[in-house]
Amino acid sequence: MKLLLVEDHKDIAGVIFDYFEIKGYVLDYANNGLQGYELAKSENYDAIILDIMLPKMDGLLVSKSLREAGIDTPILMLTARDSKEDILAGFAHYTDDYLVKPFDLDILDSRLQALVRRRKGGVAVRLLTFDRMSLDMNTRILQREGHRYPLNPSQYTILKCLMQKAPDVVSKDEICDALWGDDEPDSKVLRSHIYQLRSLIDRPFEHAYLRTVSKVGYRLVAEGDE
Repeated sequence: MKLLLVEDHKDIAGVIFDYFEIKGYVLDYANNGLQGYELAKSENYDAIILDIMLPKMDGLLVSKSLREAGIDTPILMLTARDSKEDILAGFAHYTDDYLVKPFDLDILDSRLQALVRRRKGGVAVRLLTFDRMSLDMNTRILQREGHRYPLNPSQYTILKCLMQKAPDVVSKDEICDALWGDDEPDSKVLRSHIYQLRSLIDRPFEHAYLRTVSKVGYRLVAEGDE
């Protein structure tokens, strides 16, 4: 199992690392919320152990932002906050489980294993839909009017951004950040990706979903909403 631990308390992090590494788990570590968020977006983990009180970006915002970015990795919130309101806030921000400090390491392990089993055994297909298009976020296959289009990673990322905000405009900066983070290439590269995506999903059809918003970005337009 591969875990991401986001915890700014070094002693607690050390104890967790020692326990799980002995069991043969692989762990990555972030000591602030922003670093944890970036790791969770760029790497594949079986589960995330996430503190609430974190520098740069608190755990609640990390969890909510990951879900908004389409990351469905199970998140276990690990925190000293134990009020009913705190626990409800954790679930409201899309965490999957909640364990209060101090905690038993065996219970932490059991809960993580349960989350991973639940995810692997899930039967629900994660779909994004817009008008007559649907995007399967598990297989990265787009369906439009009976046609199926496997998307490469860049096409998938762009279309997911557009479908999650549709029919609102997605700025070029938002798309570039989703694709490349701080390593944004020449602007011609984004235009090339947009051209390829448009050719794939729109060119065979009478109605074009993908539209350019001059000097701003891109958006999806449903049939009849011209």
